[in-house]
Amino acid sequence: MAAYKDEARGTWYVSFHYNDWTGKNKRKLKRGFRTRKEALEYEQKFLLQQATNLDMRFEDFYKLYEEDLKPKLKLNTWRTKDVIFQKKLIPYFKEKKMNEISPADIIKWQNEMIKKRQADGKPYKPTYLKTMQSELSAIFNHAVRFYNLRENPVKKAGTIGKGKADEMDFWTKEEYLKFIECVKDKPISYYAFQILYWCGIREGELLALTLADIDFENKKLHITKSYQYINGEDIITDPKTEKSRRDVVIPDFLVEELRQFIGMLYGYGRDDRIFQITKSYLHHEMSRGAKAAGVKRIRIHDLRHSHISLLIRLGFSAVAIGNRVGHESQTITFHYAHMFPTEQIEMADKLNEEFVPGTGNGGDIQ
Repeated sequence: MAAYKDEARGTWYVSFHYNDWTGKNKRKLKRGFRTRKEALEYEQKFLLQQATNLDMRFEDFYKLYEEDLKPKLKLNTWRTKDVIFQKKLIPYFKEKKMNEISPADIIKWQNEMIKKRQADGKPYKPTYLKTMQSELSAIFNHAVRFYNLRENPVKKAGTIGKGKADEMDFWTKEEYLKFIECVKDKPISYYAFQILYWCGIREGELLALTLADIDFENKKLHITKSYQYINGEDIITDPKTEKSRRDVVIPDFLVEELRQFIGMLYGYGRDDRIFQITKSYLHHEMSRGAKAAGVKRIRIHDLRHSHISLLIRLGFSAVAIGNRVGHESQTITFHYAHMFPTEQIEMADKLNEEFVPGTGNGGDIQ
């Protein structure tokens, strides 16, 4: 491959021959690249797209995959994907050619991941196994769709793991109340956890809150953004999904607590983040409080599960809960169905009320 300098324009261009899908030899000319590297990358990608299959290493194709996909995703979403590739997929497949990776290779990788033990001696959770396989399948789907790979070997290999956990960690209200008493010595910790538990918002949504997001008159939190700390920078992004943009009504007691907390803050502008702390700080405080309270240690995100389980226990519908926490109602039903213990009984009772004796009663059938 070669790239040429267009001296008149001060840019680079490529000119090369290729065989199209009919086998006919054609010439391709493309101008306007800012650098030689960009020109060569264009030629490489074009030739790959014209090829009948992918004769390149997995690790090299991942660079193309990153170039295609990364600009379309939120930075934190891409980082999550990249960690899985760098630690779980590229080390295993990097030297293998994309068009030579077989279902048997995938099965061997699956077995390696199933047998693998973490630092604490525990195997990967079924949900994480499922996530790793989904990422592996995604890169092969991309190769099939855009680079003419014949088939996705992951589909033939079958699945591992589970899409959702068998059990969901959460605190009962009693457990939470024990915990919160043990972090009262640090006001910023106390108020952060109070919002997380009683409002059910996400960790990133909490850390993105500004004074302007608290509507004391209407007793609402305006959830419009999320916070991430990436590569040493504070990054504010859109919420996780469009459904995540919402107003969360705050219970009266928490409105008064937040008034007290805001009164402690000095020099804060309306658009300054209220909780200028890190996720690692919250995780440390979660561990400290749980240990002092004698309750099981759960994740920060499990406070959201705890909030949802409390609302279910109080009798609210999946639709109402979904609107509050920024989930579709079917997501609530799928993940928390086991927490709606009386709904089937209530349904049967309502159907009994609708039944009219003598119309479809099977008691007279001989």
